[in-house]
Amino acid sequence: MELKIGKKICFSLKRPPIIIAEVSANHCGSKKNFINHIKLAHKNGADLVKIQTYEPQDITLKTKNKKFKIKTGLWKNMYLWDLYIKAQTPFKWHYDAFKIAKKLGITLFSTPFSTRAVDLLESLNVKLYKIASLENTDLNLVDRIAKTKKPIIVSTGASSFKEVKECIKTINKYHNKVIILHCVSKYPTPQNQANLSRIVKLRKIFKNNLIGLSDHTATIDTALASVPLGIVAIEKHFKNSNKNKSEDAKFSITPKELFELKKKSIIYHNSTKLNSSENNKGDKKASKHKRSIYSKKDILKNEKINKNNIVALRPKIGIESNKFFKIVGKRARKNIKINEPIFMKDLR
Repeated sequence: MELKIGKKICFSLKRPPIIIAEVSANHCGSKKNFINHIKLAHKNGADLVKIQTYEPQDITLKTKNKKFKIKTGLWKNMYLWDLYIKAQTPFKWHYDAFKIAKKLGITLFSTPFSTRAVDLLESLNVKLYKIASLENTDLNLVDRIAKTKKPIIVSTGASSFKEVKECIKTINKYHNKVIILHCVSKYPTPQNQANLSRIVKLRKIFKNNLIGLSDHTATIDTALASVPLGIVAIEKHFKNSNKNKSEDAKFSITPKELFELKKKSIIYHNSTKLNSSENNKGDKKASKHKRSIYSKKDILKNEKINKNNIVALRPKIGIESNKFFKIVGKRARKNIKINEPIFMKDLR
């Protein structure tokens, strides 16, 4: 099973995971910084660069009602409207971003948070979409995205398996070009709450879909730990440096860390990928140096084979050493000189 995006990108368990760098709010309200993040992510190993397409009115209401106030976590005591005012990527920035990405050969895509955001991205000929964790139950939005018939990445943070199934079912009315990401919607996510075992459950439940990881921990360790579990994509929030003080900075990685993630994810994949055969080529060559059965002394024709006249030694030339007890009691068909390998044709 694999999913291709253009000529460069292929999500497959046979290949190292696709690395997705999420710019999100790390542009800090600067268009110049926004464009620079896209370039920097690509330069440091990101296979795909993702942005978020929304303006505050796409997500919430402009109100100081206490119900719209964030109670806990990284953004505690902020009103939703105020948070999204600071974190938004204005629609007008998108045109230059996609123009520059195309010029530099960067595969740029986005998470739309409204149907009008989908309309904008369609006008920019986006190649694939992401559905955010908190939007995967907005089936009107899901339906609009699915109608484009373009590949979709679905994040599953704060979601039950039932909710994820309903989202996928809505998409399946149009296609099944879907990658499902395990995600914990806590910012940042403590490593002991990463719950990577859920990847295994997602693979069992959604057998017709590839599975990846959207990781909100502060390092690359959890992401690398997910590679042996059979993931095809790793998404990490990306910032230009540790000096960045954006709303997302505490769970974003730097260019150096992104470069390391790309490099090490290839190593981890190659070290843990499943082989089609039980042993690899190196093992098959090494097996020639196992033991086989040799004559410990001169054995005469018709003499009975016993523990005193045979021995198991390297290399493996004659009868394999695991047949030692099976040949005890057999008789020699011919004279066998001392230190010669013994073959089945020599016995009866």
